[in-house]
Amino acid sequence: MTKRAGILVAVGATLAGLVTAAPSTAQQPPRAAAPPKWTACATQAYPTLQCSTVRAPLDHDMPSGRQVTLALSRIPHTAKTSQGPLLVNPGGPGGSGLSMAGFVASSLPEKLAAQYDVIGFDPRGVGRSTPALDCAPKHFDPVRPDTVPDSYAAEKTNRDRAAAFAAACGRTHGDLLPFMDTVSAAKDLDVIRRALGAQRINYFGYSYGTYLGAVYAKLFPEHVRRLVLDSIVDPRGVWYEDNLGQDYAFDARHKAFAAWVAKNDATYRLGTDPAEVEAAWYRMRDAVKKHPAAGKVGPGELEDTFLPGGYYDGYWPHLAEAFAAYVNGKDEDALAAAYENFGEVDSSGDNGYSVYTAVQCRDAAWPRTWSTWRNDTWQAHRKAPFMTWNNTWYNAPCATWPVEPLTPVRVTNHRIPPALLLQATDDAATPYEGGVAMHGELRGSGLVVEQGGGNHGISLSGNSCLDAYLVDYLTDGTVPRAGGNGADAVCDAQPDPQPLTAAKTGSDTKGSTLHGLLGFRG
Repeated sequence: MTKRAGILVAVGATLAGLVTAAPSTAQQPPRAAAPPKWTACATQAYPTLQCSTVRAPLDHDMPSGRQVTLALSRIPHTAKTSQGPLLVNPGGPGGSGLSMAGFVASSLPEKLAAQYDVIGFDPRGVGRSTPALDCAPKHFDPVRPDTVPDSYAAEKTNRDRAAAFAAACGRTHGDLLPFMDTVSAAKDLDVIRRALGAQRINYFGYSYGTYLGAVYAKLFPEHVRRLVLDSIVDPRGVWYEDNLGQDYAFDARHKAFAAWVAKNDATYRLGTDPAEVEAAWYRMRDAVKKHPAAGKVGPGELEDTFLPGGYYDGYWPHLAEAFAAYVNGKDEDALAAAYENFGEVDSSGDNGYSVYTAVQCRDAAWPRTWSTWRNDTWQAHRKAPFMTWNNTWYNAPCATWPVEPLTPVRVTNHRIPPALLLQATDDAATPYEGGVAMHGELRGSGLVVEQGGGNHGISLSGNSCLDAYLVDYLTDGTVPRAGGNGADAVCDAQPDPQPLTAAKTGSDTKGSTLHGLLGFRG
């Protein structure tokens, strides 16, 4: 497509059943937020980057109670007139946003970037914010059980792994889990706004960050100045239905990858028929099930390795090289290297997954009857086998999550200024229908569609047409208008990538930088 611990209204360290945060007896007014103390934290890429922290209530209904610390980054404005803070978020839930400030500020036209304080942040529980979640380190260490169960025992093994992860989160972070949700994260954004001394904020979110931004706008419409949502979560399906939709969309992107490999058969020698290439991929999957490549790439790891290709086609040449090397030359090391580059989960990934599950399992109800999961997954798998079961196990901790779910926020909004929405037609992680749905929910919004585009995260990624709409909007609030709930403007997708050559071994810089920051699964 990732925390811990005072005065609480929560649960004991062991959670036998569902728990809820006890309601406060009275809502307290928000405390004044102390202004951040910015210190230099320059990098070679971002020499003017600054860092700080702010404190926010763990429970926003008890603002004087226990606090969490939110890590911030900033590229300060340099123009004489400022348009205020621009908060940027890469998605997730569980994605670190500290590097986003430098990326966005350096990717916008210099004159425009100079008008904003571009603010990155690690949401509660993430990265450098404290406490940070890590429910079960090494949960994804290879080799995991095959994701597609071929027996009741195999299915039970994966169910037990998911349930054990949920139980570990309850044991380790039971005091935090009732407050790990999108509404709490949105209220944290308003703490940041107050600390910055801003009456209104500008917000730019990708992926899950689009839902976070829409929830913030619903809760605090009077504090929204501009709102950019890129690759948009369908607010109607949070979160179980949205994940089922991903299953079909990622399978379609995997087929698009196979078609691209077939088109470039002169390079990869895997066949000229897309179906033939796809069949070769599934034969490779069967092979690593019997004998994990280099002792570390089994079927689940193979899916994890190729899943990023569904987010960004700039990875296709690298994935195709490993695919061809294994199929044509039995090169297990090439497949293992691709896994290490694209699929392997490190400690930040452990943190990210812990936050992902904590937020999504808390945000909304998930089926508690396993037969629902099983039936829905097999139904999708029959048409879309690429990662359906993998996705099910990724989310399966929600089937036994130890904290009661909340009711999702209805993001319908007639009270904010026009928002700019950016959506690719073939996006797998947040399918096109989500962009159209959000367009209908946000009155006055402008929807810009990348026709034929399949990447997740499309602005500031090399498409000059899309970026022109973004620049116009951030300059003076202009959104395109066509009327109705369809696209207000259309941009052509960027060309497909080219196979790697000795002269060119990298992807386009903007696209690869952005997608490295956005990560996967969110």
